[in-house]
Amino acid sequence: MDLDIALRSEQPASLTDAISLDERKNFEKWDRSNRMSLMIIKRGIPEAFRGAISEEITKAKEFLAEIEKRFAKNDKAETSALLQSLVSMKYKGKGNIREYIMEMPHIASKLKALKLELSNDFLVHLVLISLPAQYGQFKVSYNCQKEKWTLNELISYCVQEEERLKQDRAESAHFASTSKDKGKTRKNIEAAKGPAQKKQQ
Repeated sequence: MDLDIALRSEQPASLTDAISLDERKNFEKWDRSNRMSLMIIKRGIPEAFRGAISEEITKAKEFLAEIEKRFAKNDKAETSALLQSLVSMKYKGKGNIREYIMEMPHIASKLKALKLELSNDFLVHLVLISLPAQYGQFKVSYNCQKEKWTLNELISYCVQEEERLKQDRAESAHFASTSKDKGKTRKNIEAAKGPAQKKQQ
């Protein structure tokens, strides 16, 4: 429908008797797109924003530029907030470790857009630092080898380590449960014995 022509291109030369038929068609297409775009934009934003922008602005592109000015960001403050969020992240063993780690490069990509690029090695170390004490052996293993891991390799190894830790916890819980049941069975046997049997022993 070419509704976004007015947002993608500048206004063609105004209509005069001297312009060609093609130029007239282009202007009419642009003008229709501009009017439709303005109408859609104005219907889609709160009334407070509409009232804050001068009625003299009749081009959709300029109208959007004025709205953008109302949402201007402070890059320094946003960079600080993102960095603070990144360095304070801690994995508490809840949820999926893969999703937790993927949140870090997601924040890093936002920082890159703000012209602050973090290296892969930095992110790998940041992830390892943020892991809880249960991953201590895993961290030592990484620090003792010469090779460096990529972020994707780290994610894969962390998922494996998480599965190993879950299995260890399950086995420990089963062992503790079995030990208690054995203790209870012994007590039950003793309680079932009559006084005569106890004297014979």
